[in-house]
Amino acid sequence: MSKKKNEAFKTPDELKTGTAEEEENNAVSGEDTPAEETKKEDPVQKALDEANAKAAEYLALAQRVQADFENFRRRNENVRADAYADGRKDTAALMLPVLDNLERAVGAAAESPDEALKSGVELVLKQMADVYQKLEVTPIDRKGEKFDPNLENAVLQGTEDEGEPGTVCQVLQKGYRMGDRVLRHAMVKVVPE
Repeated sequence: MSKKKNEAFKTPDELKTGTAEEEENNAVSGEDTPAEETKKEDPVQKALDEANAKAAEYLALAQRVQADFENFRRRNENVRADAYADGRKDTAALMLPVLDNLERAVGAAAESPDEALKSGVELVLKQMADVYQKLEVTPIDRKGEKFDPNLENAVLQGTEDEGEPGTVCQVLQKGYRMGDRVLRHAMVKVVPE
């Protein structure tokens, strides 16, 4: 009997399961069994798994790049803030001689009979002092206090009758600081210890 006639007399369960002999015949004849059909789906599943792995790899790469960019942006902001602070400090330090000269001009104008000159120089000095106040620049004036080499340069020695030993007895040139940074050390006369 032919194979097709045998199948006609089988129950539906017998058709689904088949016998070992039929599976061997199918394998020899080149017909696919259910196990072989899943093997044929394997390349598709394999390609899908590879695509999913690539997608995960690209996602991880994108997340690393994003984190690196955030770190770069933060570093850039810090560098920019530091550069701005250094620029403010340098500009304030460069303008200190102008402030010194304005103070000298006020002293010279005080002796002048011209009141307009005197008030004009005083106004300019006040404007300059206001700018320095906005920049948080404060003078270092420690006359009568213990000498501090972090804030002052001792250029002269005083005598014992000018004050207590180790203290500043005269400020020859004002020093200035911006916050914790010293823009210019004060030049002082110190009583020796």
